[in-house]
Amino acid sequence: MRRPLQVTLLVLSGLGLLHASLFTDLCLRYVKPGMRPLLIASGFVLLVLGIVEAAAREGRDGRKGHGRHEGHTHGAHAHGAGPHNEPEQHHGHDHSAVPRVAWLLLLPALSLLFYAPPALGAYTAARQPAKVVAEQDDFDPLPKTSPLPITLTDFTTRVQQDRSLAIKARTVEMSGLVTPVPGGGSWDLTRIIISCCAADAQSVKVRIYSDSIPAANTWVSVTGNWHPGGKLGTQSAPVALDAQTVKKIQRPSNGYQDALPFPSG
Repeated sequence: MRRPLQVTLLVLSGLGLLHASLFTDLCLRYVKPGMRPLLIASGFVLLVLGIVEAAAREGRDGRKGHGRHEGHTHGAHAHGAGPHNEPEQHHGHDHSAVPRVAWLLLLPALSLLFYAPPALGAYTAARQPAKVVAEQDDFDPLPKTSPLPITLTDFTTRVQQDRSLAIKARTVEMSGLVTPVPGGGSWDLTRIIISCCAADAQSVKVRIYSDSIPAANTWVSVTGNWHPGGKLGTQSAPVALDAQTVKKIQRPSNGYQDALPFPSG
């Protein structure tokens, strides 16, 4: 790979990382917030390496030009030029050409600057089974707040493991993105959770029964009551909600957490 292409890749990659992690929140589409400082540092390192390599290349080109000038001057005074005094010729193939596939490396670098891939959404969630929640034996009393803000994971745990039936008849509030399900008549409220980056994403889902189905990938806040079925407090109970209200909300800056909904009003 020629050095101009190496310099270009380093600089573009550095600028792309800084654009995604320092000047915008785009990096939060792909990694946890804790990874952001590392991305910023990596962007600065790549940018500095590109600048240093460009400066070093200019210096080498300058020395080569000076050397060619001196060689021409000394050659004018050479004596007895003959076959044995001919300049050394290079044999073999020229390896300075850039392989065509190398130019493809520019695409991910440019995408960070001009077209960042979207965050994970309904397409990913619809193709994943619901995340298995941890088993829990003891449960604290639920606050008397109504509607009760609750995460999708806590709602799942209460429905299928809390034998005190504390969730029964309680009006709860949750938020997440809309994931369509086959057959219609219901949809999934989803939170996509990542441990490190988008590659290890898992989904937690609550089935929603409502009069209408919002568009896929819409972020909504839902209030309602547990949808009866099976035996509450056991694995036979459906993780589902009969919706009373469904309100469209803005996507949180970091949507890869199973977080409590923002306070209503």
